[in-house]
Amino acid sequence: MAAAAPGGVVRLCRLLLPLLAAVPVAGGSRGAVGGMLYPRESPSRELKELGGVWSFRADFSPGRAAGFEQRWYRRPLRETGPVIDMPVPASFNDITQDPNLENYIGWVWYEKEVLLPQRWLQDNLRVVLRFGSAHYYSVVWVNGVQVVEHEGGHLPFEADISSIIQGSPQIPCRITVALNNTLTPHTLPPGSIEYMNDRTRYPKNYFVQNIRFDFFNYAGIHRPVVLYTTPSVYIDDITVTTTSTESVAKVQYQVSVVGSMLYSLSLSLRDQEGRVVATGDGPAGVLKVSNPNLWWPYLMHENPGYRYFLEVKMQAQANEALLEDVYTLPVGIRTVHVTSTQFLINGKPFYFHGVNKHEDADIRGKGLDWALIVKDFNLLRWLGANSFRTSHYPYAEEIMDLCDAYGIVVIDECPGVGIKMPESFGNKSLQHHLVVMEELIRRDKNRPSVVMWSVANEPAAELPPAAYYFKTLIAHTKALDPTRPVTFVTDTNYAVDRGAPYVDVICVNSYFSWYHDPGHLEVIPLQLTAQFENWYKTYQKPIIQSEYGADSVPGLHSDPPLMFSEEYQKAMLREYHSVFDKKRKEYVIGELIWNFADFMTNQGTTRVLGNKKGIFTRQRQPKSAAFVLRERYWKIANESSCLPPIMKSHILFL
Repeated sequence: MAAAAPGGVVRLCRLLLPLLAAVPVAGGSRGAVGGMLYPRESPSRELKELGGVWSFRADFSPGRAAGFEQRWYRRPLRETGPVIDMPVPASFNDITQDPNLENYIGWVWYEKEVLLPQRWLQDNLRVVLRFGSAHYYSVVWVNGVQVVEHEGGHLPFEADISSIIQGSPQIPCRITVALNNTLTPHTLPPGSIEYMNDRTRYPKNYFVQNIRFDFFNYAGIHRPVVLYTTPSVYIDDITVTTTSTESVAKVQYQVSVVGSMLYSLSLSLRDQEGRVVATGDGPAGVLKVSNPNLWWPYLMHENPGYRYFLEVKMQAQANEALLEDVYTLPVGIRTVHVTSTQFLINGKPFYFHGVNKHEDADIRGKGLDWALIVKDFNLLRWLGANSFRTSHYPYAEEIMDLCDAYGIVVIDECPGVGIKMPESFGNKSLQHHLVVMEELIRRDKNRPSVVMWSVANEPAAELPPAAYYFKTLIAHTKALDPTRPVTFVTDTNYAVDRGAPYVDVICVNSYFSWYHDPGHLEVIPLQLTAQFENWYKTYQKPIIQSEYGADSVPGLHSDPPLMFSEEYQKAMLREYHSVFDKKRKEYVIGELIWNFADFMTNQGTTRVLGNKKGIFTRQRQPKSAAFVLRERYWKIANESSCLPPIMKSHILFL
């Protein structure tokens, strides 16, 4: 990876991060405290996006500690030494031609100077700095004052900076971010630093970042950074749950207000035409909707993804002024229920025919890119996919918004991937994992597209500590959200999996004729059938084939099919599909191909510029397997009596 001075990155993380954790944080908090509503403009709220070019500097100093020792946050970053331009949002790894930056491990520094409207400096106004995500550990200063720190690379965090910018106005406002991408046995995902001490083979103080997951560990400010305003008394959080019968739906709500105990709340629920269908008042209650339009998945209804809009208005008296805050939350009315053989949405059986994805693309890495997002959703709908899993971390809120709007069903997965080392099952790791689930549920609890939580992917579930770990983790997740089932994705043998007893749905990954018996397609029917029957006999729970697939190099052909050819990928899919078609009549409730598109990984002898299991290339061009899957998914959808005639006729064009 990169060279480091004595102690290096791992020592820096062990020493610095506990030190930072002890620093008082202004306007921020550790753990999931308070709400995390997505920033939306309203009559009472303004929004300023901070995307674009930021100043950037990687700390290549001995120990990677120069930025803290010299207090780079105290003055403009350009005065501390050489800086370069860095786009935000984006990963920093692939932006330059510098291989040391591509593989950099340690602290990097970002800075943005922002001009604020004069009206934002007035009393009774709250100004909040919000990050959609930054990978992995972040410390943020405004005008040299620390405002927040956050651990975790895929979830939002924010800080109230009102007192800093209003107490000592400074033009422009300087935002400084220190970001560390080191992974340890106790981070999510976990990793470890290995020092190469053989001086005959490696330079002095040479180290590598070891990971146990198969995607590139991109780092940077990956999602939008915004400033937004609210009144000093404001709507902090909204929680909505829904139930329904054929004629009436109930929307239960809870609203929390911060800043005063003296306030009033009024609520109105509007349909997509803007008509008010229900009203309420107070911090908690139930709205009744007659003849509701339910939220249905794509291809399950002629009007999928139907959303109402809950407008919450707050009025409060503060400092002899009448304050009003308005926030509008999209709401989908739907129910989820799991039986021993079925997954029910709105009381009807739902079959997952979808994909696994990654936030990954050329140049920008994991950085949010609207053109790519819209392209991916167009491909999903072209494919006939009704669902995906956020493998292996929470995706951007902007992606989740489109899932809600389009009716794409989501298995929402936390960053619990690569949990293989025994030390990653200890109390320190577990406590962090619990906080991550709190943050994830706080962010996505109101999304109708999210039908199940996944707490991990392919952990070493056979280890003895895994039983207590997953029992505790899943119980905590269910306590936070009793309305959704909980799973984790396993590749452990059914007979020794210590976490499986606690899940609601069995999600299993297998790569028969690829990682097991490579090249032997003929073993798939026997082995896959045995897999399903063993899991169901043991647990009597519905099963999703959460991963299966084969690498294919675009344009590589072979007949008879040989590994890495497009023909082999197609042949493997068809062998799996023949078994799925038998077992989905019983207890198999879904199939998610690995993967939607090729993606980058660490370099290795089995990886040629990344993982090639995509049915699309990294540039989103279809391989032969994409057409196999498209034909299958539309035929499965065509079997549903809920599919409208215009969609059923689509099959004629395949």
